Amino acid sequence: MRVGIIGTGAISYKHAEAYKNIGYDVTVCTDINEANGKRFAEQTGAEFVKTFDEVCSHPKVDYVDLCTFPDFRLQVIEVCAASKKHIQVQKPAATNVETAHKMIEVAAKAGILLGVVSQHRFDDSTQFLKKAIAEGRMGKILQADAYVKWYRSAEYYSRPIKGSWATEGGGALINQAVHQVDVLLWLIGPVRELFGHWQLGALHKIESEDVVNALLKYSSGATGVIQAATAFWPGYSERVEIHGTKGTAVITGDKLTTWDIENDSGEPPPIDREVASGASDPMAISLTPFERQFMDFGDAIRKGRQPLVSGIDGYRALQVVCGIYASCRESRKVTIGE
Repeated sequence: MRVGIIGTGAISYKHAEAYKNIGYDVTVCTDINEANGKRFAEQTGAEFVKTFDEVCSHPKVDYVDLCTFPDFRLQVIEVCAASKKHIQVQKPAATNVETAHKMIEVAAKAGILLGVVSQHRFDDSTQFLKKAIAEGRMGKILQADAYVKWYRSAEYYSRPIKGSWATEGGGALINQAVHQVDVLLWLIGPVRELFGHWQLGALHKIESEDVVNALLKYSSGATGVIQAATAFWPGYSERVEIHGTKGTAVITGDKLTTWDIENDSGEPPPIDREVASGASDPMAISLTPFERQFMDFGDAIRKGRQPLVSGIDGYRALQVVCGIYASCRESRKVTIGE
């Protein structure tokens, strides 16, 4: 697979490293900061071009990897649609559900694949739990929670666009905890009702939330909690906790750290204590799930199927995030529609 990358910030280097490991070629790149784009090109062997249109129409690109801020999505997808290039976008899918919905429509009409990077679906821990829950090993799921109590420095938020509503779509929930929102939805199913409270700029000089809490009710009847923050020094590994009638499972960081199931049998759980987490360092994350997601996207292109994390999946996670934001703003319970 030949990949064109748009946006050459920190995450693009992680992507490039993962592509190299799986034998994909990063052939073309661009960035609005030409110096940054050329530096990335030199380090990866890619060709630097001046515009994103050139990446989307380049003959040596099988799909586009969009690594920009989430306010820049639809414009690129429209060009990819015209060029019949598949596209994968960095999380979150967009800054609002209206744009995400339009992205899905444009991609579907053009017959191109749209994927959203949500690599934690590909962790051994979540893969195991997806199968175990489906097999009934945890019984009926009663509660499913996500805790993302991270820390980001003042320097992290030093650029005015960081933590802004217009460019990033919000703060800790949409930028950090959206991964765990996706994991909850994948493992447990849709959220139907929620209620949230936030603190705007509790620690940092940002206009959006760096502390937020939400209560959830899933369509299955299970309940849950999401807590997200970038204000809790020094930062603690994120956790997903799932409680069923037969026992409890806990994912800490990217690893399954607890599997307490009554009278359990079946595939042994991949219990591990060596956790990788971006709790205090955004780049302290494992490459393996990225590699797996990129291989899945390439396989989806070759076989003409949907990727494991499609545009619709990205939309559903964004629905929950934006629903929590609406609840916080308006101090009311929000019902999530289809």
